[in-house]
Amino acid sequence: MTTQEQAAPTARRRWPWVAGAVVVGAALAGSWFGLPIRQVGVMGNRQVPAARIKALAGAQAGFGWLYYGGWRARGVLNNPWIESAVVTRRYPDGVSIAVTERVPVARWEASGRVQAVAADGAVMPGGVGLGALPFIQGWGPDRHLDALRVIRALSAYNVRSVEYTPAGLRVKLPSGSIWSGDLESLLKYAGSISMYPNKDLTIYPWGVSVQE
Repeated sequence: MTTQEQAAPTARRRWPWVAGAVVVGAALAGSWFGLPIRQVGVMGNRQVPAARIKALAGAQAGFGWLYYGGWRARGVLNNPWIESAVVTRRYPDGVSIAVTERVPVARWEASGRVQAVAADGAVMPGGVGLGALPFIQGWGPDRHLDALRVIRALSAYNVRSVEYTPAGLRVKLPSGSIWSGDLESLLKYAGSISMYPNKDLTIYPWGVSVQE
C-alpha cells in the first residue's frame, strides 16, 4: 500500500467531524438570533436608575438569551450603591434583575462633595431623599468611621450632625451638644446624656462636664 493509499482513509474519517462542527455552529448561531433578550425587568432599586442597572449588567435587548449569565451580569456590582444582585433568565426572552441597595445612615461632606454613607462605612455618590440623615463633616485626617460609631451609639438621641477635627468630635443634637477629645470616652459616657437634657456637654476620660 502506497503513502497516498494510507492517507485516504484518514481524510475520509475527518469529514464527519467537520460536518458535525458545521452543524453545531449553525445551531449555536441560530439560537443566538432566534432567542434574543427582549424583556429586562429591574426590582429593588431606589437610588440607581433601572436603565443604569441594565447597562451595568449587560442586559441589552438583542443579546443572546442563551448566552447571558453571571460572567456578563457581575458588572452591576461595580456600582457602590449595589450591595448584591440576583439575575434570573426567564424563558424564552426575559431577564430579571433584583438588586439590594446599601442603606445610607448618614451624609458626609468630603472634598466639597456630599455623599451618602452606609453603616459599614461604604461611601455612595449622590442619592435622593437623604436630607434627614445625620450630617458628617470635618477637616484633617478622615474620621468618618469614628463619626459613624458616635451616630450609632447615640441613635436614640436623634443626632443632627457630627463634626470632626484632629482634636476631637462635636455632636449636635436637636437641643444641646456634646464635645469630646477622646472617642472612647465619648462612647463610654454616651448613656449619661439623658441625665442632662438640652445641655452642652464636654466629655473627658474622667467624666462629664455640663455647661449651664
